[in-house]
Amino acid sequence: MARDKPARRRGRAQRIVLGLVILILAGGLGLTLLWTRDEPILPHAITSAATNAPLLVGQPAVPHAVPGTALQCCGLADGGRASMHADGAGSNTHPTAGPLGLDPVVQTRLGSVKPGGECAVQVATKAGKLITLCGNIFNMELLLLDPATLKLLAREVLPGRSSTIRAALALDPDKIMNDTSGAYFFLDAQDRIIVADSHRQVRRFVTEHDGAGNWAFRETGNWDLSAAVPHDCVELLHWWPSGECDSVVAVMPDKNGTIWWVTRNGRVGTLDLATGTIHASLLAGEEIENGFSVAEDGVYIVSDHAMYRYETDADGAPAIGWRETYDRGTSRKLGQINQGSGTTPVIIGDRYVGITDNADDRVALLVYRREQGFAGTRLICRVPLFTPGASAAENSPVGWGRSIIVENTFGYTSAFMQTDWSHLPGGMTRVDIRPDDSGCDEVWTSPIRSPTVVPKLSSVSGLLYAYAVEVDPAGVPVWRLSALDFDTGKTVYGIRAGAGRSFDNNWAAISLVDGTAFVGVFSGLVSVHDGPAPN
Repeated sequence: MARDKPARRRGRAQRIVLGLVILILAGGLGLTLLWTRDEPILPHAITSAATNAPLLVGQPAVPHAVPGTALQCCGLADGGRASMHADGAGSNTHPTAGPLGLDPVVQTRLGSVKPGGECAVQVATKAGKLITLCGNIFNMELLLLDPATLKLLAREVLPGRSSTIRAALALDPDKIMNDTSGAYFFLDAQDRIIVADSHRQVRRFVTEHDGAGNWAFRETGNWDLSAAVPHDCVELLHWWPSGECDSVVAVMPDKNGTIWWVTRNGRVGTLDLATGTIHASLLAGEEIENGFSVAEDGVYIVSDHAMYRYETDADGAPAIGWRETYDRGTSRKLGQINQGSGTTPVIIGDRYVGITDNADDRVALLVYRREQGFAGTRLICRVPLFTPGASAAENSPVGWGRSIIVENTFGYTSAFMQTDWSHLPGGMTRVDIRPDDSGCDEVWTSPIRSPTVVPKLSSVSGLLYAYAVEVDPAGVPVWRLSALDFDTGKTVYGIRAGAGRSFDNNWAAISLVDGTAFVGVFSGLVSVHDGPAPN
């Protein structure tokens, strides 16, 4: 039924107010008044049913390692500490433990400014310090945190994104929530952070302390991609651009130390840090909204039309090794950011790479042989997933051994816009590649509703971590860090992280560091770890 005129007017008034607030705050009026604070996330207007939901449902887990070998490549930090997707292979697997559900302890902190910005990505230094990238309507920020207390140790402010102003001008917060630019940074083996900011600068930072306990980020390199990336973008004093505005989505190194970068409008480039030489190519008419993966044999990139293997030519420029188109469907689905694959490629072993497509009825897992000179049919299997008419995959798979695990994101919009939590179909499926490469088989499907998170596997405990949502009688979403058994898909336990919009995960990742699970949420960051052993 159509809304009545007063309801439509109220909705438009709310969007106008949102737009004005974004413009005012993006103009920097709040930047000198607000700063990063060590404060917990406080839920707003939460029902008693939500706040009284049990902390732990299920039983503590008994750890059991699952066989497999981590792929280490390209000078990245090891131990699953390197990126949003843990490593260069995009495996979303950590060779370290997460919480087992023993006397669980939940801690929270606001993100980069009050009321708090989402901390979507976490990596960890060799010494165990946590580095997280948080975004808000002002800007992006790198934060260095004490992992035990979530106390702020250092902060580096990065420029804001033009999507904030575009959202205000269009009265459409979707433009912010679907902007993936800058999210995919990495930590190298020397604990150096490499990130591309919204001004098309590839920047390198280290963290330092002065011996008296004071920490800081120090910039040790800066390379400008502006000559290769069009940037006639909306800004506060430039509201009506006429040219192209492109943004850098992700950066990753290859085995030779060359930095690869991709943009939303389909540019693929390389950067030689030693010489500053930049090469760029364009996938005309294609978008890249995901991160990409690297291995000893190449760079693997997915656009909204095709899966690619890249390598450098004799001059160091990007060269396509092979290209495989997939079913991109006829439109952007509810639960997807664009019309195309929603997954960063996952590299499996020495011969496979997997993504999902965007087929209309049911998305499918696609597994390819990735060797450049492979003579047979490159596509080993196409496995349709989840319920017909209610199937989407915007978060990247977990890949370990010969297994790939995909979650269903259908029905989710964003933390700004989601109002109906009752019709999320949910689902998470494990698919195994047959040893003889004759196809793939579904091993299990869980009904868990985890529609927003980048899940993670602990290979040493055999637990797959998700971020599940349930709805209390008043319609308030209650969020739980949930652990599934890798072998069976059964949910072992769920630990209540919080309730309401502030704890909406909004496409962010889980990261596992020394027994603690860190979860990026709309208002900041949540950590979950085991407490003291019971007497």
